Amino acid sequence: MIFNDRTGAGQQLAQQLQSYRGRGDVLVLGIPRGGVPVAYEVATALSAPLDVFISRKLGVPGQEELAFGAISSGGVRVMEAETVEAMGISELEIELIAAQESQELERRERIFRQQRSPLDVSGRTVILVDDGIATGSSMLAAIRGLRQMKPARLVVAVPVAPASTCARLRTEVDDLVCLHSPRLFHALGQFYEDFLQVDDQTVRDLLARATPPATGVGTSPPALP
Repeated sequence: MIFNDRTGAGQQLAQQLQSYRGRGDVLVLGIPRGGVPVAYEVATALSAPLDVFISRKLGVPGQEELAFGAISSGGVRVMEAETVEAMGISELEIELIAAQESQELERRERIFRQQRSPLDVSGRTVILVDDGIATGSSMLAAIRGLRQMKPARLVVAVPVAPASTCARLRTEVDDLVCLHSPRLFHALGQFYEDFLQVDDQTVRDLLARATPPATGVGTSPPALP
């Protein structure tokens, strides 16, 4: 399965999430940057508020695309012990890389929200969306960060992820929706015809265009239908 772009992938993903449409307890959270265009289409189709939840990969020195762990909003850190040992990554390197990624995480929090408070996920059904998952480290950090905020139900929804990663993450969430779970997986971009990088301004624009606006959601969750 090849997706045209993130917009098309989000529209297809939304079709598999129609049971959540129109429910007052549902929030959609996109993982910046690439997950936000996908999440925007899901939120629009479900008539749900849209926000971001930020997770950052910790990349192996010199092979940054290979993750040895991840951090997320809420101060969560997930480590891949086998990768750390196999690549000989020192404690000092771990701390330096984690500090750098924490700074980037905080920068994105400021830029994307522009002093707007995060949506309150407590007691709500949260659909966490990305444009795909590779190893699952960043998604796992996001899941565990969100769990600390006590949502009533946590759903992960992505267009594509390896079957092994889906199996690993499925035990961490209440539901996992994935359109394509190939056994042979080299890179996320191989499943998109258009996989251009998403910039900060695009994320901000999509959050501003989201309907209903994220700022229109109160801090107290409504009664479940």
